[in-house]
Amino acid sequence: MNSYLEGYGAGEEKRERLWKRLAIGLVLVLIVAGLLYYFFRNYREERQAKQFFQLLSNKQFKEAYALWGCTEATPCRDYNYDRFLEDWGPNSVHSNIARMKVVQTKSCSGGVIQVLRWEGSKDEVFLWVNRPDLVLSFAPWGAPVCSPSFRPNSPAGR
Repeated sequence: MNSYLEGYGAGEEKRERLWKRLAIGLVLVLIVAGLLYYFFRNYREERQAKQFFQLLSNKQFKEAYALWGCTEATPCRDYNYDRFLEDWGPNSVHSNIARMKVVQTKSCSGGVIQVLRWEGSKDEVFLWVNRPDLVLSFAPWGAPVCSPSFRPNSPAGR
C-alpha cells in the first residue's frame, strides 16, 4: 500500500530546470535586444547621410539639395541652392567626398550629429540628420552636442 506522502515533490526537478532555462533565455533575449538597439539605433539617419555623400560623389547636387528639404522651385529661406553649392559644390573645400571621414556620430533624441573631417584639414563640419523626417542640415548648435543647456550664470550665458 502506498503512503500518502510517497509522491510528494515528484517533478520538482523538472520545474526548477524549466524556470532556470526560462530565466537564462530571458536574460539572453534582453542582451541581444540591447546590442541590436545599440548598433542599429541610428541606422536610418546614417543611411540618409551616406545617400547624401553618394549623391555629392556622383555630382548630383540638385538631388543632394533635396535631402536638405529644399528644391530649386522651393528653396530654403536661409540656405538657397547657390549657398549650398558654395558649401558642397564642385568648387567648394568639401567637394572631394572621397577624402572625407566621419570621425564621430552623436545620437540625440531629435536626430544624429555626424562630425565630418577632410584629409589634410582640421576643419570639421557638423552634419545634422533630423530623426522624424530625415532632413539634413548643419548641427543647430555648431558643435557635436545634442542640446546645450543654457545657464545664465555661466560665462557663455553672459
